[in-house]
Amino acid sequence: MFIQTESTPNPATLKFLPGMTVLESGTADFPEADSAAKSPLARRIFAVDGVTAVFLGTDFVTVTKKDGTEWDHLKPAVLGAVMEHFQSGDATLDGAAENAGHAAHDGPDSEIVGQIKELLDTRVRPAVAQDGGDITFHGFDRGVVYLHMQGACAGCPSSTLTLKMGIENLLRHYIPEVVEVRPVAV
Repeated sequence: MFIQTESTPNPATLKFLPGMTVLESGTADFPEADSAAKSPLARRIFAVDGVTAVFLGTDFVTVTKKDGTEWDHLKPAVLGAVMEHFQSGDATLDGAAENAGHAAHDGPDSEIVGQIKELLDTRVRPAVAQDGGDITFHGFDRGVVYLHMQGACAGCPSSTLTLKMGIENLLRHYIPEVVEVRPVAV
């Protein structure tokens, strides 16, 4: 098994590409070891000293390291954990997979919310996934769109710029009712 790695815009996060399906659909975010109880893969990766977060996509795994830890020391151990998982035949997640965030929204803004979600799914999420992350919709209120960055994007130094200059401009261009995009912490 050959696992490729790619750097991400976040220097603390590395993207691992095992060359096979990681999740059939959606994503799974494990921002700390305690949240990984339902994922044998994430638990194996968290067992590596220096790992602070794990994010699973359809064909990739992003791993975030703690400050002061060097990738030169951490990367071989993470590669070993990922390889061991796929060779074991264990499931990536116990039970049903987490699905990418789609908060339900009824009411007078439901058409606008539908347009926002469509743009996020078709234009934003594929680009963010290229960088080893994901973005989830959390709400729309009085012209403000609330989004949550996950994976490599969560602690990325350029995530604020991505939200403000990229996503906000895109949404405002196509949906005049959108006036601002704000990040939310979950």
